[in-house]
Amino acid sequence: KQRFELKDYDRILIVGAGKAGAPMARALEDLLDDRISDGVIVVKEGHGLSLKHVKIHEAGHPVPDERGIQGAEEILALVSTAGERDLVLCVISGGGSALLVAPAEGVTLGDKQEVTRLLLACGADIHEINTVRKHLSRVKGGELARFAHPATVVTLILSDVIGDDLNVIGSGPTVPDPSTFADAQGVFKKYDNWQRIPSSVKDRIQKGLKGDIPDTPKSGDVAFQR
Repeated sequence: KQRFELKDYDRILIVGAGKAGAPMARALEDLLDDRISDGVIVVKEGHGLSLKHVKIHEAGHPVPDERGIQGAEEILALVSTAGERDLVLCVISGGGSALLVAPAEGVTLGDKQEVTRLLLACGADIHEINTVRKHLSRVKGGELARFAHPATVVTLILSDVIGDDLNVIGSGPTVPDPSTFADAQGVFKKYDNWQRIPSSVKDRIQKGLKGDIPDTPKSGDVAFQR
């Protein structure tokens, strides 16, 4: 068990995404109440609640939409303000990957929607879909932890994945990502979709393969020190 002394922190921020995000945030509000400084959660349309300290965004699932982008951008903006004396509580549950949408530079929402539809239609499993999603995102695959550093980040997770692989649940926004750009390309080639994907997606993966852009943060990265 780990113990976190609330007196050690100036602010407590709550962020996250998933179909269970609203009741998870409400449970934290019940526990912490006015110690919570701010918060933003993205949930599936129709799964919202009215909360005191945490703003709820309802968004599209399983195909991401503009509302998911708005929510994700607010989350990134909030955690970017966090410092060493802040505690970020991140709640992640099933559906978080589609709901937490922050397309990488050069990739549009339409591109991500097309890729999601292609992968769903060809029968790719959740591990494969999330491997691709993590490499087209500014928030998935540990990237949220990068934005929140140097704050202390505690992630509370409800698993919808057999085996409870933390880097798969919600595409692991706060944990190291073992997958690579080569893995993402491999998913498309496995299902014979490499020539069918949007050019922006192909360009990004090819840049990643050449090392022109950094891969998702791995174990040992400074983003995971706290």
